[in-house]
Amino acid sequence: MHKRVYRCWFNTMMVLFTIAITCNSVAAAGDIKIGVVNTEQILRESMPAIQAQKKIEQEFVPRDEAIKKMVIKAKTLQDKLEKESINMEESDRRNLERNLANLSREYQRAQKQMREDLSVRQNEEYSMILERTNRAISKIAENENYDLILQLQDSVYRSQRIDITDKVIKALDKE
Repeated sequence: MHKRVYRCWFNTMMVLFTIAITCNSVAAAGDIKIGVVNTEQILRESMPAIQAQKKIEQEFVPRDEAIKKMVIKAKTLQDKLEKESINMEESDRRNLERNLANLSREYQRAQKQMREDLSVRQNEEYSMILERTNRAISKIAENENYDLILQLQDSVYRSQRIDITDKVIKALDKE
């Protein structure tokens, strides 16, 4: 853990050092304009991201409902087993236990598969949003004469003056 924190700190310092050197060398040629973008905020707050999340949720509602039905069925079998196992024949009790175990495995498989499929769908949608975001950033950079725009997620400090995240979100919302 300590190495990871140090590595993150080191990488941040290297980026800042590179920016400082770039600024000093470019300062002789003229002013440099730098912008910063928070892509996590864009993926949370932009209209395309919100619409994508709603779309994904709607796609997975039927599977989620099926999993919830499995839980209810398992609970019913468990209750029946607890209440009636004393009065049941051994073979009936074993069959009920086997059915409950099979349902439990099926539930775990379905839940795992849904999580994996959900992750794949989210990655697909987010990659399309990030492509659109990069195009919007490029347009803003060209129109407003930015020399450098960074996507900093772990920055310790950044001035609101150089943060163009809201501009990017507005540009995406207009598309």
